[in-house]
Amino acid sequence: MEERAEKAAQKGSKTERWCWRLILLVTVALVATMAALTLLKYFKHSNSSRVSGRPGPVVQKYSEALRLSMQFFDIQKSGKLVDNPIPWRGDSGLQDGSEEDLDLSKGLYDAGDLIKFGYPMAFTATVLSWGILEYGDQMKAVKQLDHAHDSLKWITDYLINAHPSPNELYIQVGDPDLDHKCWQRPEVMTEERPLIQINTSFPGTDVAAETAAAMASASLVFRKINSSYSKLLLMHAQQLFAFADTYRGSYSVSIPQVQIYYNSTGYGDELLWAATWLYHATGDLTYFKYATEQNGPAFANWGSPSWFSWDDKHAATQVLLSRISFFGTKDISFAENMDLQKYRETAELFMCGLLPDSPTATSSRTASGLIWVIKWNCLQHAVASAFLAVLYSDYMLTSQTEVLYCDGKFYKPTDLRNFAISQVDYVLGENPMEMSYLVGYGSKYPQYVHHRGSSIPADAHTGCQDGFKWLNSSNPNANVAVGALVGGPFLNETYIDNRNNSMQGEPSTYNSALIVALLSGLVTSSSVPKTFS
Repeated sequence: MEERAEKAAQKGSKTERWCWRLILLVTVALVATMAALTLLKYFKHSNSSRVSGRPGPVVQKYSEALRLSMQFFDIQKSGKLVDNPIPWRGDSGLQDGSEEDLDLSKGLYDAGDLIKFGYPMAFTATVLSWGILEYGDQMKAVKQLDHAHDSLKWITDYLINAHPSPNELYIQVGDPDLDHKCWQRPEVMTEERPLIQINTSFPGTDVAAETAAAMASASLVFRKINSSYSKLLLMHAQQLFAFADTYRGSYSVSIPQVQIYYNSTGYGDELLWAATWLYHATGDLTYFKYATEQNGPAFANWGSPSWFSWDDKHAATQVLLSRISFFGTKDISFAENMDLQKYRETAELFMCGLLPDSPTATSSRTASGLIWVIKWNCLQHAVASAFLAVLYSDYMLTSQTEVLYCDGKFYKPTDLRNFAISQVDYVLGENPMEMSYLVGYGSKYPQYVHHRGSSIPADAHTGCQDGFKWLNSSNPNANVAVGALVGGPFLNETYIDNRNNSMQGEPSTYNSALIVALLSGLVTSSSVPKTFS
């Protein structure tokens, strides 16, 4: 009896051990499966996702729209114009900066008025640089790359001169209050042009960091075509970043009068944005660590996507840092860097919000599907979102990452690209108004753009006050502001084409930079470069 009991116990023990082994094997298999599914959304590869490194067939409508969009930069130029292609524009602002023995004659007027606002101008340069770095081959394929380089350098020449010492940056030329009391062409403007600067006593971390981002990104653009200029830009970028970080404070607080036009809602995003561009420009891990482990927890807003604009760089920084996770570097391990993973996860939350049939799709859109966030200059968010979407799509394609996971559903890179196409097609005329919001494109576009130079005949002799007759004229603008991207429709998708309607009808250089970058990504299909160096 005892012997049978002992054998039975041994048998039971063997059976129990076998069961535990089976459970362990099943558990390991399940864990491995879950891990594989988790990694799928980051690393799944497919030969079907391969794209050529060379630009594919040109999409003619986007090529034409890109050609037109580039012209608005020429329309907005201040200074002594060279090879001027705009017959109704001439030299202007030649004395800007002279009161401080500076040459601030170049740069761009930001919108329909005659002020040079440094904050949005720097943003314009950063986005234009980004578009060139990612899609320069596509721009070259449609003969717009040289034009893009010229437009960018016109801005960065100004920014260099606006930064005469490490802790001093001139951030505005002209007085908006005086300017808005006049309606005149820039070539004959008569009002005073005072300067505004930030310094250690009146800091402006947001605008200084954005200018650093502009300089750093532009240094990458010019690295192979003008190395000395590239090095100069990088030096200014590093000085400005140190200034922005050391003397923290919003320029909207230091200089309250700027709140009316370009109020900053915070500077943390600009610090991360600038540090990320400086990492790309230098390869210095100090900047990467600054944007991730050191300041990411305080400023990155991980898990809370926000809209990309001249004021908010969070989404763009998330996408730009995701680029590192897609293509890797020898010094950074995506799998081991939790902060980098958080950036990419938040970028993917943003992308999932854009896709109209995603479980987490944003409700901030019109009935026809246009991203619509605010009534003032609504197209900025739509075009900015579309640019980030096509960029993320191309990151996925180039890295052969097959899927984007959105709360239970899987999407392909083509879904993001199709979203971007839907936004730009809306802008170009596929909308309830059946009109293009890009001036000069198609047969129907705004005729009463809120723009001084466009509205006044080039041969008119007007002073400050008598020019208002052109603002209030019932006739269409005397000069077509080709390439101007106006503010866009109301939420109900209507548009009032009236020169006094600046909410909908005023174009801006930052809108132009965004649509140039977007169109450059859509004009042909190809891979993006895995590195900017």
